Amino acid sequence: MIKNKFFLSIIISLITLSLLAQETKPTRYTASNKGKFFVSWGGNRTSFTNSDITFKGADYDFTLTDVKSHDKPKGWHIDYINPGRMTIPQTNAKIGYFINEHYTVAIGLDHMKYVMTQNQTAQIDGDINMPITEPGAVFNGSYNNVPIQLTEDFLKFEHTDGLNFIYSEFSRFDDISSLFNIKNTDVFQVNITEGIGAGVLYPKTNATLLSKERHDDFHISGYGVALSAGLHLNFLKYFYIRGDLKGGFIEMNNIRTTKTNADSASQSFFYFQRVISLGGIFRI
Repeated sequence: MIKNKFFLSIIISLITLSLLAQETKPTRYTASNKGKFFVSWGGNRTSFTNSDITFKGADYDFTLTDVKSHDKPKGWHIDYINPGRMTIPQTNAKIGYFINEHYTVAIGLDHMKYVMTQNQTAQIDGDINMPITEPGAVFNGSYNNVPIQLTEDFLKFEHTDGLNFIYSEFSRFDDISSLFNIKNTDVFQVNITEGIGAGVLYPKTNATLLSKERHDDFHISGYGVALSAGLHLNFLKYFYIRGDLKGGFIEMNNIRTTKTNADSASQSFFYFQRVISLGGIFRI
């Protein structure tokens, strides 16, 4: 009798464990974010507010007011994935880490392109006193907020290789798949993100000022801050497409304009960026 009870209890225990094993669902990869890394690559379109640009040198000190600018889009192009030409389009790169379920830290590069609109009319205030032997001497004079046309012999001014914003970012990440009645987030998952970032500007400024020799070198020129919000769509656990709206402020107080160290420019402006990127999310 005792033996029968013993075997019966073993059988019941095995059946119970079997039923529990059948009812236990495997943990989904997307159920937990902590400890994951992510990396992305994409492109942007960017708008800039008008800005005042001040130019200073041994023979001039003047400000151009309310200067218009635009970006330099490449459109959908193979250069986005061509290693030898990746810096020609306007691109965005980011790598980050989930410190817990909802918060990430990341470093990124926004490769924007800033082009001063050529031949526009702006207001000029200040003085130009170039040596008479230099071509730029035709612009000599004292200006008191008078209009001037920004022709190429007076000024060409671009951050086109590029307006490089190197930043660190802190973001929040939330899964909202349940709002769309998505059951298996390992197949498809919908997330929203919000972030704040700050960093330095490292542009390669293409400038020709007062017919001086063209200057085009990389140089740390200032700093920037940014806020962003995005929609992050995960596919098949490891892959995602992400759209971000990003706005911020840029202060460039040390822009190189000529090969002479005494020559410089400064400007500040707000920007608004639209970004689409592809990426992967993984554990090491």
